[in-house]
Amino acid sequence: MQTLETINQTLHSNDAVMLYFSAPTCNVCHALKPKLTEAIMDEFPTFVIESIDISETPEIASHFTVFTIPTVLIFFQGREFLRKSRHMSVGEVVEDIRRPYNLMVEN
Repeated sequence: MQTLETINQTLHSNDAVMLYFSAPTCNVCHALKPKLTEAIMDEFPTFVIESIDISETPEIASHFTVFTIPTVLIFFQGREFLRKSRHMSVGEVVEDIRRPYNLMVEN
């Protein structure tokens, strides 16, 4: 089971991290997750993706101020860069992170 400590460790030991907040009762979450995960891994291979079930670990959702699902948080070098909730497209998320990711990887 995930803990806030393990999530924070992941954020600080990886340059690019996506946190995907969902719950078992969320149909949109289950439809979006595989598509988004595949697109991120295809476009940005160094990304680490963590899925967080807010029904099992509500304290993690609370810590990151996540009150709706699905929510995607993108972190670069331990800092939150992007937050998308509910209505989002895979292409929109990919395009929002392409430039900063490429700049980070080039350095």
